[in-house]
Amino acid sequence: MKDTPGKFKKIIKRFWNIVWRDNSPKGWIISILFLFIVIKLIFFPVLNLITGTTLPLVIVESCSMYHEKNIFSNYDLWWEDHDTKYFRLGITKELFREFNFNKGFTKGDILFVTGVKSEKIEIGDVIIFESDYSSPIIHRVISIAKSEDSYTFSTIGDNNNGQLTIEKSIPEEKIIGKARARIGPYLGWVKLIFFEPLRPSSEKGFCKEN
Repeated sequence: MKDTPGKFKKIIKRFWNIVWRDNSPKGWIISILFLFIVIKLIFFPVLNLITGTTLPLVIVESCSMYHEKNIFSNYDLWWEDHDTKYFRLGITKELFREFNFNKGFTKGDILFVTGVKSEKIEIGDVIIFESDYSSPIIHRVISIAKSEDSYTFSTIGDNNNGQLTIEKSIPEEKIIGKARARIGPYLGWVKLIFFEPLRPSSEKGFCKEN
């Protein structure tokens, strides 16, 4: 029993060498499995706990929030093409400029998301909510209705000409979280590229303004 700590250290050292220093096929396979286990069973559960949401990192899968030229978009020119839509919603150019993601984001971006209380959501916030589609929707809040004991939200995509039926009245229990920052522009394509062949032709490829 006295040798147990020593044997354990040797096992750990040997495993560490295989994971990080062994360049053989066996070493690569073990390294990949080890990283998968760490990310799946440790990293994401801890991140979920810290952020307060089940989806702390979200890959944007559509072009509904795209602005022409993306982060290099000319805000004034973009607004000229969309002012009518937002005028009907009572949102001015000056107000929209104060919103987070006022230059949108695009397909393949990775967003950092945190949980949010319904009473903390404001007009202009970008929220993620459950939908009847295969993936959650990531759109901008354009109106908020409050009853005695609950909130209902309405959203729209910056690059959409109108609202989807499902986003005209979103109950608070459908809210997954609030997008805080874009942390990986286009990096999500590493995953999306495998699903592109399965998409309708109108949804394939990089984004363009509607």
